[in-house]
Amino acid sequence: MSMNPKLSVSTFILLLLLTFLLIPSHSSSSDEESDDDLEQLLEVDEQLQEDRPEHQQSEAETVSKAQRIVLELSGDNAKRVVDGNEFVLVLGYAPWCARSADLMPRFSEAATGLKEIGSPVLMAKIDGDRYGKVASELEIKGFPTLLLFVNGTSQPYTGGFSAEDIVIWVQKKTGSSIITVNTLDEAQRFLNKYHTFALGLFHKLEGSEYNEFVKAAKSDNEIQFVETSDNDVAKLLFPHLKTNTVFIGLVKTEAERYTVYDGPYKMEKLLEFLGNNKFPLITRLTESNTVWVYSSPVKLQVMIFSKADVFQNLAQSLEDLARKFKSKLMLIYVDITNENLAMPFLTLFGIDHANKTVVAAFDNNLNSKYLLESDPSPSNIEEFCSGLADGTVSHYYRSEPVPDNENASIVTVVGKTFDELVLNSHENVLLEVHTPWCVNCEAMSKQVLKLAKHFKGFKNLVFARIDASVNEHAKLQVDDFPTILLYKSGEKEKPLKLSTKHSAKDMAVFINEELKPKDGSARDEL
Repeated sequence: MSMNPKLSVSTFILLLLLTFLLIPSHSSSSDEESDDDLEQLLEVDEQLQEDRPEHQQSEAETVSKAQRIVLELSGDNAKRVVDGNEFVLVLGYAPWCARSADLMPRFSEAATGLKEIGSPVLMAKIDGDRYGKVASELEIKGFPTLLLFVNGTSQPYTGGFSAEDIVIWVQKKTGSSIITVNTLDEAQRFLNKYHTFALGLFHKLEGSEYNEFVKAAKSDNEIQFVETSDNDVAKLLFPHLKTNTVFIGLVKTEAERYTVYDGPYKMEKLLEFLGNNKFPLITRLTESNTVWVYSSPVKLQVMIFSKADVFQNLAQSLEDLARKFKSKLMLIYVDITNENLAMPFLTLFGIDHANKTVVAAFDNNLNSKYLLESDPSPSNIEEFCSGLADGTVSHYYRSEPVPDNENASIVTVVGKTFDELVLNSHENVLLEVHTPWCVNCEAMSKQVLKLAKHFKGFKNLVFARIDASVNEHAKLQVDDFPTILLYKSGEKEKPLKLSTKHSAKDMAVFINEELKPKDGSARDEL
């Protein structure tokens, strides 16, 4: 891990995104077998199911019915289906992929929802492991992959991963971006299907205010927009409605259920309002929503790593904090027992094992991280959040314990001693920056040891080394390893970088040229 603070948080960003990165696809070596044409069979299955009363269908049969709505692609029919339909949403999956298995039922549920609202989109899936060549031609490069084909041309799926998210995204890409509700019955049916939505009340579906609402609906891919010109319908959808004039509000399924928009009727401001308010007061991080969380416009994000029972005891005080710092801080809960989810973040703070609650924060605008080092009590968490909002909390940098350097020919520097031993030292310092996993670091360490012996007794020159994998400092910016830096006395803000391709003799000559006394004496013969 680099010592560069930007690179450290970039590592965090990569880990965040990698949590939902696709599992690479594997080409199948077996011949792709031909499948029967499934369209007619699907129609028969549909008719058989529809002929049976709904109350006689078991839950398993209902799921099976949803799955049959999704067309299975093969080597025989994939190109014909994709090219022969205006809209096709394709799920590329592999039988052995756990994330594919997790997404499959939601995809099927979304297919059912889209069919019920008369969507023209054909939902299809392909076993990319079995039909590797076809999947590759469709540009499926990992599992799971969702692609929308419009008249045979693909575009990546960028929505959420619940059934409702998929329905909303597909509708906005292929149909109307706004649902119009005119009656109370229609409103009730809408509430049964959608749990998060933006409501617009306009007595006439026209005019500048309405046009801005429409533009916002077309620009947003995550939230369902609904419009009405009936006050009673609006009050059913938004019970806290207290006006008969133009109104816009956001409805969510959580503690802060109803949020009124009180800004100017401009598309940009409406989208900003939705971006700041679409998340719950406390967002629970999962493997499927990391990218969504990172996309939040609130870039200062406080993460609470704890066990579920401990979090429940903190939940009320955390919700109060979320309300207090709304639009300034985003609060995120991470189940600390889920090591695959929690540890990529915790290791950035030097935490390899965690059984107790940890509170940390990331500022994704400033590329910095913070750690609450006191007891994570409600009052301490509030103080930590207040400091983050005010900009008074110090950045966190990893550091090993302070070592004993007595009689050491090469001084070991750690994050905590970097200021004292390097930046604030009155001596010249030659610093070797290394990591345990660096292939060339061991050879370079031998070179530095040779130099240290050669310059032993040389006035005002200290040889030092720092392990960049476990130590960080704001003023040490290193992108590759090993790196050799010469911090000259009085010029510590601009260290000189030595070429690691040079021999020990070449480096000795360089050091002498930079540090030789005014009388011209030198020591460059090894």
